[in-house]
Amino acid sequence: IYEETRSVLKVFLENVIRNAVTYTKHAKRKMVTAMDVVYTLKHQGRTLYGFSS
Repeated sequence: IYEETRSVLKVFLENVIRNAVTYTKHAKRKMVTAMDVVYTLKHQGRTLYGFSS
């Protein structure tokens, strides 16, 4: 069960990181911000509370 959980989490994080880096590149920055991750999660239909612009 841990192996399956680990693989699902890995795929999820890879997608979040890839999309957050896309937001970062589009903004012509080199550092990923918390808001890049928030926008990525919102785009995926997952809301993360506690962070705002």
